[in-house]
Amino acid sequence: MPALHNDVFDDGLNALTNNTENLHILSLDPGVVWANIAAGLLGTKAAPTISAPADRTAGGREVTLSATTLGQVNATGTATHFALTDDSEVTVLVSGPLDESQVVTAGNTFALPEITIGIPDPVSA
Repeated sequence: MPALHNDVFDDGLNALTNNTENLHILSLDPGVVWANIAAGLLGTKAAPTISAPADRTAGGREVTLSATTLGQVNATGTATHFALTDDSEVTVLVSGPLDESQVVTAGNTFALPEITIGIPDPVSA
């Protein structure tokens, strides 16, 4: 397996830092399929804060989505997943499960703890 310079990892992670427009909470796993956002959307936080790439404890690089407060809940349900989207490009940049699901009610706000998103170092065969 070839070794990769941190710049290679950082270019990928900078897509999150530079292009994320919205953080969504969802009732389903959207993967990277845009249509799934509408299907499971429960709430949105515009312009979430994402750190610059940094060393990952287990090797590789990572960014951190800061703890979020005052996200707007648009529909009642159980949030099980999150997604970061570039709405201008109609792209799901990353999605994943929440550490803990949460029941949300339309008209209220939601909060999430910080979420770390990383790329591990390659593993030799």
